[in-house]
Amino acid sequence: MNFFISFSISFSIISILEGFHLVSTETLIESSCKTFAQSDPNIDYGFCTSSMKGATAGGRATLPALGAISLRLVQDNLTDTRRHVREILNNSSMLSPYSRRCLHDCLELFSDAVSGVEDAARDYDAKRFDDANVKMSAVMDAPTTCEDGFKEGPAAVASPLSKRNRDAFELSAIALSIINVVRRGPG
Repeated sequence: MNFFISFSISFSIISILEGFHLVSTETLIESSCKTFAQSDPNIDYGFCTSSMKGATAGGRATLPALGAISLRLVQDNLTDTRRHVREILNNSSMLSPYSRRCLHDCLELFSDAVSGVEDAARDYDAKRFDDANVKMSAVMDAPTTCEDGFKEGPAAVASPLSKRNRDAFELSAIALSIINVVRRGPG
């Protein structure tokens, strides 16, 4: 059975159970993350479940609510990473000119990405899922472009942002997966 049919059936059952409050947020997160991890090599089940469970803090959530939560996670991650880049730039006199230039490029990328995820969240809330999808796809490029900048120049250096970039990329992949499922609806 292909992924979309399988997930649509699972989503339909979960949606019905959600309506009767028979499925917990934890179950919803686990089943969603399992499906996302099976269909997208960019999503790790453990990362997905721990990120989403940590952000819901035991409250009740529907899949559309998890979409809003996932967008907030991306925004928080990118905002914190932008702050971290500023700290590195302000507190590291030992940076090479090449590393400094890469970090400035990343700072610009993350600033644009924060605006992009804010726009995507507004589109998501307004049920303009196609627009949210396009904006999140652009946001997802920022950490990859940042990371590539350190590797591809004439003086390639190790990125001090590798883990943060991986996390931002994966959180964006999770948000995109949820947006796409919510956009298709339960049936």
